[in-house]
Amino acid sequence: MQTSFSNFDQQRIVWVDLLRFIAIIMVIAIHCADPFNVSPEARSNPDFNYWGSIYGSVLRACVPIFVMITGGLLLPVKMNIGEFYRKRLLRIAVPFLLWSVLYNLFPWITGVLGLPSTIISEVFAYAPKDAAQTFKSALVQISLIPIKFNVYTVPMWYIYMLIGLYLYMPFFSAWVEKSTPGQRKVFFVIWLCTLFLPYAYSFYSKELFGLSAWNSFGTFYYFAGFNGYLLLGYVLTQNFKTWSLSKALFISVPLFSIGYTITFFGFKWMVANPNSNEEQVELFFLYCSPQVLMMTLAIFLLVRTFTLKSTKWRNVFSNITKCGFGIYLVHYFVVGFGYWLANILAIPIALKIPVTAAIVFLVSWGFVASVYKIIPRASKWMFG
Repeated sequence: MQTSFSNFDQQRIVWVDLLRFIAIIMVIAIHCADPFNVSPEARSNPDFNYWGSIYGSVLRACVPIFVMITGGLLLPVKMNIGEFYRKRLLRIAVPFLLWSVLYNLFPWITGVLGLPSTIISEVFAYAPKDAAQTFKSALVQISLIPIKFNVYTVPMWYIYMLIGLYLYMPFFSAWVEKSTPGQRKVFFVIWLCTLFLPYAYSFYSKELFGLSAWNSFGTFYYFAGFNGYLLLGYVLTQNFKTWSLSKALFISVPLFSIGYTITFFGFKWMVANPNSNEEQVELFFLYCSPQVLMMTLAIFLLVRTFTLKSTKWRNVFSNITKCGFGIYLVHYFVVGFGYWLANILAIPIALKIPVTAAIVFLVSWGFVASVYKIIPRASKWMFG
């Protein structure tokens, strides 16, 4: 989440920094919303269900925003493939492995300290109340880090996806650099079609366009996924004129409103059905879906119009960018503390998710920024 800005003038650096800050806050808030949406008890509580749906729906653009920033800053790839892999993959792989190990050691550490196993589910929303606290269990989970995340490392799913994008980008970049505007439009049209496929699979049939028990690669497979956001970020950043604030508001407000309405009511509809499985509950929350694309576009186009004249605030957002990947890596440890503090402060349920997110962000940012100051050389290996 920390990327080079060498190709951007000062004004464009500011809006990208601001956009990254918004996405970081949204990611943290999503994980602060998990206790409202994850457990059956929470889903059966009308207040939790209502506010979890409201905030969970409004935050879905966070990951696509990050991918669009990546496409806008790194495409086309100007270095050779070996250099790109060393620079990008090594930068995230070491911190990713370090923090994945720490997250997986946490249950064992609670056992060593004589704490009840219930504290694990208070820190990690998806962890079972009777989670194992043995060193053997921790080692098993650690051994699986190269291939899968688990209930203790939920945010790390993004890193696996990001590694895949980095592996893919040098090849995608070769086409992007030589493609014409017309060719990109064709790509976008086909990619847009893929965003509707999850609904077709769920409501009609999973065996569409060649998919079957012996084949997972259908007609539109090769155009699907986050690569569309990569290209969209590149086109809007490099080849699209910045709109005026009034024009951006005129387009973005209805675009976001429509996307949000579909997401909110679709999610509520799925949660209300007791027979909905996990895949169906997540259906309207999918990042690669038309309504989430609408919200993502709205935020991206609107924030792109912003400028900051204050040197102080430029420096603040610049520092958040520097600490961004570190904040992402450590924040999941702090979510439980944030909720505990929000409960101590008797925050109303309607405000509990944003207040908790603010607490988690400030604690995580303060920790990462302090480490950068105290041990700057080690920080790059800890936080990228």
